Amino acid sequence: MYQFFVEPGQIQGREILIQGSDVNHIRNVLRMRPGEELSVSNGVDGREYRCHITDITEDTVRCELRFIKEEGVELPSRIYLLQGLPKADKMELIIQKAVELGVYQIVPVAAHRSVVRLDERKAAARVSRWQAIAEAAAKQSRRGVVPRVQQVMGLDQALAHVRDLPVKLIPYELAEDMGRTREVLGKLEPGQDIAVLIGPEGGFEGKEVESAVAAGAIPITLGRRILRTETAGMTVLSWLMYLLEN
Repeated sequence: MYQFFVEPGQIQGREILIQGSDVNHIRNVLRMRPGEELSVSNGVDGREYRCHITDITEDTVRCELRFIKEEGVELPSRIYLLQGLPKADKMELIIQKAVELGVYQIVPVAAHRSVVRLDERKAAARVSRWQAIAEAAAKQSRRGVVPRVQQVMGLDQALAHVRDLPVKLIPYELAEDMGRTREVLGKLEPGQDIAVLIGPEGGFEGKEVESAVAAGAIPITLGRRILRTETAGMTVLSWLMYLLEN
């Protein structure tokens, strides 16, 4: 069943209005017709609204609500991925897979070793594209919310952004003792919001790690192998999904 996102105001009692670029996709790509069923989410409350199409015009797909599926697919904890800006288009892959794994928010971080440097105009355009990728991944994975991609931040700004989160994890290549990592992860409880800090190629510098630890981040090891930046975050998110999934 196809899923689409709408603004909360587009759900009006038992009538749901789909507008924007999705109309063309429904009409001309999927070639859906009145009577066919689809799923709608407002990207906020995690509910899934099951409905069927009643009418299709050039700018609106009108649907009638059949029922609301209350049991959502979201993790019981909100996970914030603070991702050091990687080279080329790796960020697009990272965002896509992070959304599939249940991340709640993604914060691009301009770390010292980040090769990519974005001015204000380029950063805004890049974030807009990243947000579109997040929405597409949310649709594909039947998420109840669309994870937000924040504006690019420096590390200090990113740490301030997650200051109040009770758990902050920073995989670090100089950290040792997988038993310690198991101990830290084993103490996590559903409902705790979690920040995961991932460095760019080359990792975070020592001073950046010190700043993160001073802000409450816990260094952990991901094993004896050095993982690429696009692999490290996915590893931690996979562990967290396994541990926290209802």
